[in-house]
Amino acid sequence: MPEHSEAVAVTAVEKAPTETQTQVATANERAATFVVGAQKLMLEELIFAGTSFVERARTEMHLCSEFVSKVAGAHSIKDIGGMYEECSKHQLDFIRRDCDRMFRHGERLIEATSNLFKSRPLN
Repeated sequence: MPEHSEAVAVTAVEKAPTETQTQVATANERAATFVVGAQKLMLEELIFAGTSFVERARTEMHLCSEFVSKVAGAHSIKDIGGMYEECSKHQLDFIRRDCDRMFRHGERLIEATSNLFKSRPLN
């Protein structure tokens, strides 16, 4: 009979490390998935920031060239006033679109970050 109780004890001891190894493997997989997701998110943000910077610079250059061409075409104080008013409206419209784009980007970033935490439960 002592052999049977030893066999049961050995089986319980062998099972515990296997369960622990499974839990460690699962934790490692979750950690790796989180790190890869965070790296992907950061890379996407860097690409978005670079693209936004180039687009903003291009738009600013367009507005600047439009302003210079209108200043060159202005022949009176009335023309300069009209040009100032029109260019100011363009600049304000550009700022509004830029703020809207930044707001949408912030929403997208918050959603992506929350999805990163939701994709794998911590327990």
